[in-house]
Amino acid sequence: MGKIYQIYGQDAHEMTVKLLEASDAIRLVPSGGSVALKPNLVIAGTPESGATTHPGVLSGSIAYFREHGVRDISIIEGSWVGDETMRAMRRAGYDQVCRDWSVPFYDLKKDRYRPVRTAIGNIDICERALEAGLLIDLPVLKGHCQTIMTCALKNLKGCLPDREKRRFHAMGLQKPIAALGAALKPRLIIVDSICGDLDFEEGGTPVETNRMYLGTDAVQLDAYGRALMGLSPSDVPYIELAEQYGGGSTRWSEEDIIELNSPSDGASYPKPRGTVARLTRNVHENQACSACFAALVRALHTTGGGNGTDIYIGQGWQQQTLSGLGIGRCCKGADRCVMGCPPTAEMIARQLVTER
Repeated sequence: MGKIYQIYGQDAHEMTVKLLEASDAIRLVPSGGSVALKPNLVIAGTPESGATTHPGVLSGSIAYFREHGVRDISIIEGSWVGDETMRAMRRAGYDQVCRDWSVPFYDLKKDRYRPVRTAIGNIDICERALEAGLLIDLPVLKGHCQTIMTCALKNLKGCLPDREKRRFHAMGLQKPIAALGAALKPRLIIVDSICGDLDFEEGGTPVETNRMYLGTDAVQLDAYGRALMGLSPSDVPYIELAEQYGGGSTRWSEEDIIELNSPSDGASYPKPRGTVARLTRNVHENQACSACFAALVRALHTTGGGNGTDIYIGQGWQQQTLSGLGIGRCCKGADRCVMGCPPTAEMIARQLVTER
C-alpha cells in the first residue's frame, strides 16, 4: 500500500511544498520530462467558496519542481460543459500564478484528443494529459450532487473534450469515471481539503477542514477521502470499480498515514449534511450533465425547494412527454420547461418561484 502524507493548516503554498519535500516527489519526474498540473477548475468560482483548487497549491508545486531543476511545467484544465475555462482560471486567481512563475495555462477544451482503450471501450482523452512526463492531479475533496463526492478520480474528467463529458453522463458516470482513472492514472496526487464544500461541487457552502494530503494512488486517496467524509463504499461505487479496472488499490490503514504536523483544534472531520438528497426528493434525474444538475440544486437551495413539483432533468428524457417541470433543452417535452444547455440557476429559480 502507498503512503499518504498529510498536513494541516491554511497556507496552501507552504503546505504543498512541505508535502512534496516529505514525499521526495522529484523522483517521479522522468529525466528531462515535463510536469503538468491538473487542478479542479470546474466552474468560475473562488477557492474560498469550496469549489476550486487554491492557487497556492499550483504555486507551491511550481516552486518545488523549479527548485529541483524542472523547467517544462504547465497548468492544464477544462471547466465543465457550459462554462469558459479561461474565465474560470481568472476567477480562481490562476492568471496571477501564471504571470508570477511564467508558466503557461492550456485550456483542454481546445486541445487535441485521441481515443484510449479502457475497460469499458475507447475514451477520448486530451493529448496534453496523455503526453505529460508527470501528470499531477490536484483535486478538491468535496461533495457532488450526483456522485455524492468528488476527488482525485473524478477530477480527471476535466481532461476530456466536452462531447466526451456529456457521454459520461449518458453512461451513468460511475463506470466511465472508474475506467478513465485506470487509463489515465496520474502518478502524483495532492488533495486540497482546506475548505471544500461537502455538499455542492460548485461551492457556496464551504467547510473549513484545513488539511491537505498527498499520495501516488488516486484510488487509495479517494477511498481515504470517502472515509474522512463518513461515506460508505455503496455511496461512491466508482472507487471500487476503479480498483477492479486496475486503477489502484482502495486499501489504506492508519499506519499508511504520515502526519507532517498536528491539527490545531483536534476536531474530527465534518460530515456532509445531506442537503442535496433533501432538496432533490421530487427530482427525476436521467443521465443529467453535472452543470445542469448543479444549477438545479443551487436553484432549489436558494428558493427553499420545489414545493412538491415533479422536476425532470437529463439526456434520458429527450423526446418524451413529461408531466411537470423540465430543466434544460433535453426536457422540452415537459408541461413547462426552463430552456438552456445548461440553464442558469437564476433562470431555474425564477421558474421555481412561479410554480408556487
